[in-house]
Amino acid sequence: MKDYLVKGFAYDGTVRIFAATTTNIVKEAQERHQTWPTSTQALGSVLTATVIQGSFYDGEQTITVRIDGGGPTGKIITFADATGHVRGYIENTKVNMIYDKGAKKDQSAVGKAVGTDGFIHITKDLPIRNMFTGSAPLQTGEIAEDFTYFFAKSEQIPSSVGLGVVVETDNSVKLAGGFILQVMPGCKKEDLDRIEKVIKEMKPISTLLEEGKTPEDIIDILADGEWQRLLDLDLHFQCDCSKDKFERGLLTLSDEDLQELLEDEVTETNCQFCQEKYQFTQSDINKLIEEKKNAK
Repeated sequence: MKDYLVKGFAYDGTVRIFAATTTNIVKEAQERHQTWPTSTQALGSVLTATVIQGSFYDGEQTITVRIDGGGPTGKIITFADATGHVRGYIENTKVNMIYDKGAKKDQSAVGKAVGTDGFIHITKDLPIRNMFTGSAPLQTGEIAEDFTYFFAKSEQIPSSVGLGVVVETDNSVKLAGGFILQVMPGCKKEDLDRIEKVIKEMKPISTLLEEGKTPEDIIDILADGEWQRLLDLDLHFQCDCSKDKFERGLLTLSDEDLQELLEDEVTETNCQFCQEKYQFTQSDINKLIEEKKNAK
């Protein structure tokens, strides 16, 4: 089944709801980065939230999310455009932590792994208005809760975010998806009360996904059965790296550093976002050295 997103308006057009299934995206990220369960759930949740937010925009507008809570997972960085493409990486791929007590006993300890000693930063690259970065301190390390807080604190938009990643015992990804609900100006108090009641009684996203619920089903629950469909968007894990880009990066090195690369028969570069590798032979490096000389 393909990954896709649905956007709908509800409550007389005063609430917008985005819901998506991202199983293939998170599965590809897990396979490319070889993440362990808690790292998979943290990265998968941020990828899902990021690709949903990408659909807020259009044209060449893009969004970058950076999370660093000081926990074992380290930094998480994701990037999405307005056409359903997303990529990302997590600094420490080998994290698997379980809560050993409390209400979340035996559940994956994503919040503890991500940590709360840091911030969530969201940068919007809007070509017409240039770049804008909003930030908010991490509250729990639980990705959905911190995105919800970010929207309220940094953008003053009452929101609810639900994210879920189900990981199999062999580390593979079984299911992933999520939603973002945002309340627009003019929403009636009685509708706000309905929304709060629906969200309070709603099952966790992971449970809904395992029950076979689609993005349409999730919106139907959140909208209390009445909504208008506005957008369908196919979603994909896609990186924009290329050998040409890495070549341009090598050209920024000093002459001395380029000469040092000639000590190896092959220089291999690696993309952080997708783990693709690009090789440069001694002949390639010599061409770059000549190109730098001619440009002076």
